[in-house]
Amino acid sequence: MLSLFRTPAVAGTTAAAASPLRRLWLRSEGSRRQAMDIVAVIATLLAINLTAHFTPLSTAAATVPVGVVALLAYAKLRGMTWGDLGLSKDNARKGVRWGSGAAIVVLTAVGIALAIPTTRGFFFNESYANVRHAVLAALIIIPLQTVLPEELAFRGILHGSLTRLGGTKLAFIAGSMLFGLWHIASSLNLSATNAGLTSVLGTGSFAQWVGVGLAVVATSAAGAGLTWLRHHTGSVWAPVGLHWALNAVGALAAALAWQML
Repeated sequence: MLSLFRTPAVAGTTAAAASPLRRLWLRSEGSRRQAMDIVAVIATLLAINLTAHFTPLSTAAATVPVGVVALLAYAKLRGMTWGDLGLSKDNARKGVRWGSGAAIVVLTAVGIALAIPTTRGFFFNESYANVRHAVLAALIIIPLQTVLPEELAFRGILHGSLTRLGGTKLAFIAGSMLFGLWHIASSLNLSATNAGLTSVLGTGSFAQWVGVGLAVVATSAAGAGLTWLRHHTGSVWAPVGLHWALNAVGALAAALAWQML
């Protein structure tokens, strides 16, 4: 009689013990999948960056955009929602408002810096000495080849992946650092093409790598600001507005600086 009453209790205890273990296993399995997704995203971004700067495809304007579109398709296949990617319709209007406001702040700051002779020298970028080219870059090339792909990649796909795994803190720290490292290749000639930096750093390998280091620090800091906008608004369109202003207004300011000589 006693054994008949004890058997169900043992079975119930075993089931109760197994339930937390199963939940723990499922949670760890989910974390492993999310970590693998992050590794895949970072590896793909590295491949895109190297392809865009050190292969024959470096002359193809579509290299980065096509790579990011493929990465976006991968993210959707792995179960990321439009909200995870910062592309939810619910937050789009708020993102546009904040992005527009950030762009106005940048425009004002650049205008002030351009008006001061001591800071105007840092706008003398030979890449934008031609006004027509600067306008084309600001309105077409920069938005389509740089801003939209990078924001979709970093504040969209990578931000969503990092947040799912480790929360906001991981997204801020890792996302900002990786965004800074992304700019190593594109800043290799920074000290040579920017007259203001050349006058301060000089020329040669040392100046080149100091310029790269400054670019990484600056873009990491910018990445933190862009990530804050993404987190605050829940929309990728807010950092798109700021990112466009930082690049495009800078290009237009460079052209204007050359005209003011």
